[in-house]
Amino acid sequence: MSRSESAASPSPPSGASGPPVVVSTWPHGLPANEAAWAVLEDGGTALDAVEAGVAVTEADPEARTVGLGGYPDRTGVVTLDACIMDERGRCGAVAALQDILHPTAVARAVMEETPHVLLVGEGARTFARDQGFDTTALLTDQSEKDWREWRREQAEGQTSTDGARPEPNVEKAAGRGNHDTIGMLALDADGNLSGACTTSGTKWKMHGRVGDSPLIGAGLYVDNEVGAACTTGWGEAIVRVAGAHLAVEALRQGASPTDACRRVVERVRALPTDTSDIQVGVVALTPEGEIGTYALRSGFEAGRRTPDAENHLVDAGHLGDESDPQS
Repeated sequence: MSRSESAASPSPPSGASGPPVVVSTWPHGLPANEAAWAVLEDGGTALDAVEAGVAVTEADPEARTVGLGGYPDRTGVVTLDACIMDERGRCGAVAALQDILHPTAVARAVMEETPHVLLVGEGARTFARDQGFDTTALLTDQSEKDWREWRREQAEGQTSTDGARPEPNVEKAAGRGNHDTIGMLALDADGNLSGACTTSGTKWKMHGRVGDSPLIGAGLYVDNEVGAACTTGWGEAIVRVAGAHLAVEALRQGASPTDACRRVVERVRALPTDTSDIQVGVVALTPEGEIGTYALRSGFEAGRRTPDAENHLVDAGHLGDESDPQS
C-alpha cells in the first residue's frame, strides 16, 4: 500500500473503473481494505467483503474509535454502534452494544435472523449471545488510562464536562487524531453494492449516546441502482441532514460522486449551529465503480482499492478548497 496521495495526484485512467472496488474512511481503513479485497478477488460478494473488512478494524486496539480499545463513554464503558446494508435494501444495525467484539457481524445477524433493523443496549447483547457471539472485554489498559486521566482533568476543571467532539484535523505527522468511524463501501464482480459502518463513538460521550454510524440513512445508505454512501465525523451533525441518504439521492439526481459528497457537507455547514470545530467526511461509490469523497475541512482521507490501483489513501477535497482529487 502506498503513502497518502495529495490532491494533485493523477486520476485513474478514464474508463478504467469497474468492479471490484472497495473504499473506506481514514487510514485505519487500509488494512480493512486488504481483507475486503481478498474476498472480492476470490469472487465473494460485496456484503461478505465489507463485513470481513471492517472486522479487521474492530479487532485492532490501535484504532481508538472502533471496537476493541475504543475510547469509553464518560462512565468508563465501551459501547459499540454498527450497521450493514446490501444491494437488495436489506439492512441491520446495533447500538450501545457492550462486550461483543464484532458489532457489524451482529448487525448482519439482525438483518438476516430477525424481522427488525435495529437492536440496542442489553437487547442487542442478549441477541448476540443467543446467536453464539462470545463476550470480549473491550476496555484496554490504554483506553482505561486515558479515561482516568480525562476524569482527573475534569475533576480539576481542566476540561469540559460536555465530552469531546472528534478533532477536526488529523495530525498526520504525529499519528494523532480521533479518526472516528470506519465506513466501507464495496462493489463486487456481479456489480452489486454493499456497505458497513462501525464505531465506538466519540470519546467521553454520555452513556447511551448513539451517533450516525448505526442509523441507516445517516451513517450508511445503499441503493444498487444509483450508488452507496457512508459518513464519518461528528454524528449529531450528520444525523441532522440524513447524510448518507442525502448523498445517494444526489447521485440519483445526476450528481457526480464527489459532488454528491460535497452537497452533504454543504448542508452540514448550513446548519444553524456552530460547525467551526467539527469534521464531517463523506464517501460515495457508484455501480460503475466511480468513487467520490469530500469533507467539511482538510484532514479527511479515504482508503481505496480498485482493479487499476493498489491500496492507497486519497486526501479528500473540502469546503474552502476547490481541489478535487477524484475528478
